[in-house]
Amino acid sequence: MKRLMKISMVAGCVAALAACSPKEKEWKLVWEDDFNQTGSFDPEVWSKIPRGGSDWNNFMSDYDPLFEVREGNLVLRGIRNDVLSGDTATYLTGGVYTKGKKAFMEGRLEIRAKLNGAKGAWPAFWMLPEQGQWPMGGEIDIMERLSHDTIAYQTIHTHYTYDLGFKDTPPHGSTGSIRPEDYNVYAVELHPDSLCFFINDQHTFTYPRIETEQEGQFPFHQQPFYLLLDMQLGGSWVGEVNADELPVEMYIDWVRFYQKQ
Repeated sequence: MKRLMKISMVAGCVAALAACSPKEKEWKLVWEDDFNQTGSFDPEVWSKIPRGGSDWNNFMSDYDPLFEVREGNLVLRGIRNDVLSGDTATYLTGGVYTKGKKAFMEGRLEIRAKLNGAKGAWPAFWMLPEQGQWPMGGEIDIMERLSHDTIAYQTIHTHYTYDLGFKDTPPHGSTGSIRPEDYNVYAVELHPDSLCFFINDQHTFTYPRIETEQEGQFPFHQQPFYLLLDMQLGGSWVGEVNADELPVEMYIDWVRFYQKQ
């Protein structure tokens, strides 16, 4: 059984790599938001992410100064909470998502952004299914950056990787170098048989669909995913926050979605 899984995994990886290539003429731009409007983001596409009980959303707030559209960028902030007396959260962070408004399936999604660093800062661009429950429905992490790192993490999570523990057959994530003081372009291609990840058009890794008797290995095909863009502070992965380095901002220049011609 292990031998058969290994053979099928290798075959899947080879086929998936053949489908993954830097953006070329076969991709057609079908939607974009370049944040050139004045004042705020487009409410027909984006909503503020509400607070929750997880590390990534436990400081989310709808406090308006956390969100700004300025000079062609969507600016999302993380700050110390010395402004909302009725809110007991230590910090306040801003995030937006397209949940219930715009979803993505097969194609290539790109985000161009500059991530300012701070100890304990954890900006992320990622995707969740409109309908499926986590982790059975899958999670696609296009970019996560920790503190002042010069790398970004790109990862997938599924029932197969998270609940069943198959994190290396095939590998479910990788990292890539970024220019920490500049804008970088983070991308994922959603194919029927693979997810292909890029940073600045450099291919970082591919997660293929493989033949396996295990449940939930590749839930990414034929279901719509929405996009989340968020700043977060602290948590078990990134660690403690240095409040002296706040506020921290990230600048999102544009979001683009392509499909094959």
